[in-house]
Amino acid sequence: MSAIGYLDDALTVDGTALAPLAERLGTPLYVYTASDIRERYRRLVRAFGARPPHICYALKANPSLGIVALLAREGAGADVVSGGELERALLAGVRPEHVVFAGVGKTRAEIERALEVGIGQFNVEAVEELAAIRAAAAARGVKAPVALRLNPDVAAATHDKISTGRRHDKFGIASETLDAALDVIAGSDQLELAGLHCHIGSQITTIADFERAFERMATFWRHCIGRGFTPKRLNLGGGIGVRYTDEREIDLDAFARMVERITGGLDAEIAFEPGRFLVAGAGLLLSRVVRLKNGGDGRRFVVLDAGMNTLLRPALYGAAHPLLPLVRHRGAASATVDVVGPICESSDVFARDVSLPVLAEGDVVAFANAGAYGAAMASDYNSRGMAGEVLVDGDRVDVLRPPRPPSALWADEAIPDRLRA
Repeated sequence: MSAIGYLDDALTVDGTALAPLAERLGTPLYVYTASDIRERYRRLVRAFGARPPHICYALKANPSLGIVALLAREGAGADVVSGGELERALLAGVRPEHVVFAGVGKTRAEIERALEVGIGQFNVEAVEELAAIRAAAAARGVKAPVALRLNPDVAAATHDKISTGRRHDKFGIASETLDAALDVIAGSDQLELAGLHCHIGSQITTIADFERAFERMATFWRHCIGRGFTPKRLNLGGGIGVRYTDEREIDLDAFARMVERITGGLDAEIAFEPGRFLVAGAGLLLSRVVRLKNGGDGRRFVVLDAGMNTLLRPALYGAAHPLLPLVRHRGAASATVDVVGPICESSDVFARDVSLPVLAEGDVVAFANAGAYGAAMASDYNSRGMAGEVLVDGDRVDVLRPPRPPSALWADEAIPDRLRA
């Protein structure tokens, strides 16, 4: 049962009414439910029965320290793609050996820091990257654990901008250069092949896409064994999709059976890097109606105080987030409107021609399924204050990050004396 729902026509999270939170902390405001995140994590692990996978939470989905700490207490590791995410994971209590470091542009400083703290593995994206890791490891006198991220050339049925496993994508090592990468590792005392890795994209709702990729990864695994290597971990990435509007979510039990069928005979520790799957449905974005506007051709606009600076996904991907009133009026009249933000960009549109209950200025609404790539992608464009973040955990309400007023945005800026009036 979802932790988000209506109680006496008031939208609640774990029984906590959201309207008082909006009044106390202001809007825009992100609200997350801890029970939903825990339930998702446990359901994913439980699907694999006696052979539970190692779960490395992908911080890029939502790097809030409170969210990362919650998952770390459940036993999750972390998938990081920058030095900043690495520090967040460590600060939130993730053990260094449970961190995997991915990304196509790891800098020398990031590699050195990861070696210093002793991460579990680097997900290596290119043969050329091996040289950089080897040099950093040699300078420290250590051996670096590397997992080769292979590009299985699988075009997943998802949005073009979040598909990552095709031959022309920037991610991963092409299959024809696998042997070259293995040659580099075999010829170095500073590199150890810890495993293989793949990630074909995000918001994937078809098991067949994963199946094609995983079968190719099993073939690559056997090739490495044939070359005399003994990798330990087969990291199959993330990408499990969620329901935003009418998508059908993957049957986790069927997904686990498919993984077991393909990998059961490989003597490999299986790992996944879910992000969106764990946190998307656990988040709401509260926003207040600033104005109702009548436009040309009879078009009507609902202007909110949240914009593409607060929730970028609709402008970036054409993504849809259902809109829920904080107070439900049964039998209320509805209207067809465009829902827009205050940002000075024509792309600052959340939805067009949607039917909503008639709203008034000052009403507060909630964007559903906003826990992933919401606050994580937010900016201070137009010098607007940043939304706060709140975690509801049973009867507890914790402020993870207070709303930031505009003045905080330029607190560390300076005007050169010569330019002062």
